[in-house]
Amino acid sequence: MTVHELQWRIAGGSGDGIDSTSQNFAKALMRAGLDVFTHRHYPSRIRGGHTYVEVRAQPDDVRSRGDGFDFLLSLGDSFARNPDDEAYYGEEELKPLYEHFDDLNEGGVIVYDSGVIDDEAVEAIDLYERAEENNWHVYPVDLRGIAREHGREVMRNTAGVGVSAALLGVDTSYFEELMREVMGGDIAEANIETLQAAYDHAQEFEHTHDLEVPEGDHDGEQAMVTGSDAIAYGALDAGCRFISGYPMTPWTDVFTIMSQNLPRFGGISEQVEDEIAAASLAIGASHTGVKSMSGSSGGGFALMSEPLGLAEMTETPVVLVEAMRAGPSTGMPTKSEQADLEHVLYTSQGDSCRVVFAPGNVQEAYEQTRQAFEYAYDYHLPAIVVYDQKLSGEMRNVPAEFFDREPDPDPGAVLSEEELSEAAHDAAGKFERFAYDGDDVVNPRSVPGQEGGRFLATGNESQEVGHINEDPDIRTAQMDRRLGKLTAIREDLNESEESNQAYHGPADADYGILVWGSQQDTVFEAVDRLNDRGSSVKALGVSDMMPYPESEVTAFLESVEECLVVEMNATAQFRGLTQKELGRFGPKLTSLLKYDGEPFEPREIVEGFEASVEETGLSGNNMRLVPTAGD
Repeated sequence: MTVHELQWRIAGGSGDGIDSTSQNFAKALMRAGLDVFTHRHYPSRIRGGHTYVEVRAQPDDVRSRGDGFDFLLSLGDSFARNPDDEAYYGEEELKPLYEHFDDLNEGGVIVYDSGVIDDEAVEAIDLYERAEENNWHVYPVDLRGIAREHGREVMRNTAGVGVSAALLGVDTSYFEELMREVMGGDIAEANIETLQAAYDHAQEFEHTHDLEVPEGDHDGEQAMVTGSDAIAYGALDAGCRFISGYPMTPWTDVFTIMSQNLPRFGGISEQVEDEIAAASLAIGASHTGVKSMSGSSGGGFALMSEPLGLAEMTETPVVLVEAMRAGPSTGMPTKSEQADLEHVLYTSQGDSCRVVFAPGNVQEAYEQTRQAFEYAYDYHLPAIVVYDQKLSGEMRNVPAEFFDREPDPDPGAVLSEEELSEAAHDAAGKFERFAYDGDDVVNPRSVPGQEGGRFLATGNESQEVGHINEDPDIRTAQMDRRLGKLTAIREDLNESEESNQAYHGPADADYGILVWGSQQDTVFEAVDRLNDRGSSVKALGVSDMMPYPESEVTAFLESVEECLVVEMNATAQFRGLTQKELGRFGPKLTSLLKYDGEPFEPREIVEGFEASVEETGLSGNNMRLVPTAGD
């Protein structure tokens, strides 16, 4: 347990307000001057089922979930299943208590709702025996009773926050301020009364623990955002004014945020019957000149494969987002995994011609979504932002000024009517949209309604104005031109002032860790710990999946003796991509894999690195090491 941070976890059943309560708790700590980071775990059910949210708070930058946690507020599951289902699902009303025992750090605090979890149940799970073994400090409180007396039973989560505040020495004024902001009226006052009553009740407890909230101070105004917020804000600032989609966890968050905000910018949101229609509608909107996007998660994105291929062949710009979740098929819809990388890179027919970015945190999610629109509309191809449930739902504070950017309504390479009048046309007057005999890989496009801009757009290979053509020479020339866009984009990215790849650790380190996507900042924290313990390690977080950043990764791998590749899947997909692009480094690469639905903790990466370098085994915590190629 550390004294410079707080790791607080609230657990209960879906429908008990776990998510909203944790958000308010995190916001209150942020307003008190701390940096915060949340981790969310929830079942694939609307009501009932064990769910929890973890809030980590520090005076300094906090980039990841921590190792275990220190304070458990267990509400129990008030929406537990029918007892007849117990054989399948266990005693669900108790899961928000006993399923956290293995993660609660020594010396931790447990507050549980004795109005839901009775003494007999506590004895059945050996709570006090475990508490004695681990020096846990247990506080049973009738949160349900306090809520009933001062408000309504549903407010027992508010009572739990009041008890937490008293035990941790947190000023309740921040919570009261938030309640008045989001509720108002009699509901807010009842919640505040419940909060204060629970706080006063807990003030009378004997505090045997040493947990407290650290002090902090921010230099400027902070915003607390998720990865989904950042993607949506990036799209809006990039000039996106049309989105179409069908709900699917966890992509639904981006779709919802965009749908709520687009009308304010004069944009349109459409929920359609399936993902084929969603992608097709976005491509159609883009064809008419509107910056457009769509997206889905695994199975829904699979349905988009045919429209995605159509966008590549017709060279229609569009941005898609793919929110990974554990598969195959429905898999675990609300759990984190990074197993859709190959799916995103190669989905659709024929050779892929698309840009793929995999942001590693909320700031990168914003920046790279804007980049996705930039490259899609400058180079006339699909651009994909791939992320996962972890990045989608985790909340962290970011300086509000980070989002103070100029919007970009530029439609990209679109000709004006005056420019079209001077462009090449065939004998029938059609615009040579797909000319292939020049030096440029990108042909500027027209949009419907422009005089002189008429051309054909089909899914077939074509000649200059879009008529079907299967001549071998024309096919080769057109394919080479389309794929040449990726070479041009890679050159453009290489010349950018700021790389999308993130470096961390001493430049002259002996060992390396490669990571992609949402595990990046967790790896960076692990690198700091390893160097503090005497290791010599640095890390590279890769965001450019296609076109691959060959020169940057080459320089990184050449500079280290061995490299660990960290990812959340069972088949080492990013390592496979790296070996495909840079095969000569195969003997340097070892994989650390995890695919149980839970993201890495920093200590797991430390353990995995040490096991890799020292060739020792792992401690059986659902991780797997895959040795270097040829071993």
